[in-house]
Amino acid sequence: MNIGIIGSGIVGRVLGSAFLKEGHQVMLGTRDTNKPDVVKWLAENNGARAGSFPDTAAFGELMVLAISGDIAVQAIGICGIDHFDGKVVIDATNPIDHTRPPVNGVLPYFTSMDESLMERLQKLLPKARLVKAFNSVGNAYMYKPDFGGEKPTMFICGNDEEAKKTVTGILDSFGWETEDMGKAEAARPIESLCVLWCIPGIIRGQWTHAFRLLKRQA
Repeated sequence: MNIGIIGSGIVGRVLGSAFLKEGHQVMLGTRDTNKPDVVKWLAENNGARAGSFPDTAAFGELMVLAISGDIAVQAIGICGIDHFDGKVVIDATNPIDHTRPPVNGVLPYFTSMDESLMERLQKLLPKARLVKAFNSVGNAYMYKPDFGGEKPTMFICGNDEEAKKTVTGILDSFGWETEDMGKAEAARPIESLCVLWCIPGIIRGQWTHAFRLLKRQA
């Protein structure tokens, strides 16, 4: 499958490498294809491509939003909204407010519990099929996370059932257990998981963890 990743930061590059390892074709969308990190990534990943946001959005059969949440709307506009029509879009963004510092380890958000960033993006892309994923763990553990044989849990949500099945298959190949939390409104608590995940890192320098949903057998 052709995977178009919007964003060439560390999350985009890590996910791009992961999709390549799973046999997909990948284009990394960036504002500058000559950026040193992008050039290095291309050299290290055989068959990888990089292009502009519009070119990447046109290339991708499945899209990944791997950009900072505060520029997500702008980036989608540069891509061209029509390029997302009908496509599964993995939303890995978080609405972190970079104008304010964390308070006792708690990151500030520019959204509220009444509306998630994903809900805003779904309204912006009414014909796309958004699925929240990859937003509640650090980039070091997004692909084949090793926690001593225990699979961590990736919480997902979205309005399209087939899109969620597609993303669940991807997550399974990436080494994750998946929990479908329902419709787009569930992105409100799922996005908040990023805040919770970051607290140990910000206050104690501990970034080597992931979430797991434990279930009692009936």
